[in-house]
Amino acid sequence: MKRIAALFGLLTLAWTLVSARAPVTVRVLTYNIHHGEGRDFEFDVPRIARVIGSSQPDLVALQEVDVGTTRAGGADQVRELAQLTGMFAQFGKAMDYMGGGYGVAVLSRWPFLATKNQPLPGSSDREPRIGLTVQVRAGKRGPVLQFTSTHFDQGSPEDRLVQAEYLNELLIRDDVPGILGGDMNARPETDVMKIFQPWWTEVPPVDPAPTTTPPRPVLRGDHVLFRPVASWRPIESRFIDETVASDHRPLMIVLEWTGKP
Repeated sequence: MKRIAALFGLLTLAWTLVSARAPVTVRVLTYNIHHGEGRDFEFDVPRIARVIGSSQPDLVALQEVDVGTTRAGGADQVRELAQLTGMFAQFGKAMDYMGGGYGVAVLSRWPFLATKNQPLPGSSDREPRIGLTVQVRAGKRGPVLQFTSTHFDQGSPEDRLVQAEYLNELLIRDDVPGILGGDMNARPETDVMKIFQPWWTEVPPVDPAPTTTPPRPVLRGDHVLFRPVASWRPIESRFIDETVASDHRPLMIVLEWTGKP
């Protein structure tokens, strides 16, 4: 019995040491779901959930989400996606719309420690925009980090610049690691994305093709940024090849936590 107990103890110690050395990875997805309506004009939230689940993400930034609108048949898309994916969910309402709410959302494999829905500045005649920020701990050994989902103005370059400046200043105030995902409606080389460059890092996806699909204007406006650069090691960055469930393709990035300041 003593030998069995000793062997069990050694195995437990070995497993503890291996687990302690195992890297902490965070799988992040940003996805504009077009209020659940696919390019086939079908409203299909379970299809969106299958697309999300196929990449096994830890954190998901969603844009163009309907909750209780007549357009989407009164469905609470956030609650439905939470149930279908088995993830925690938080809705960030940008505006009242068709009897319900419209905005962004976050799905997380980990419980929320805090949430904040922050209106972004913009012209009074434009659609309201927001940034939804949550705090989570990335597993038992990972960091406490802030994760933000946002959606910048589509038609006004001036509003996009103001929104980028405001959200960046808001997020870099907190001295915690951050990940920002969203539909910025801006290509990587634009002034909007250059606002983030001194503080945030983006890894170009392996497939440089546009995020949006026809009949939308074809461009790459979806991004995932992270900070500080030394604290993360990029493992993977790619688009998920799905062009029917929404008029956007999901962008997937995998990060490894280094713990460096």
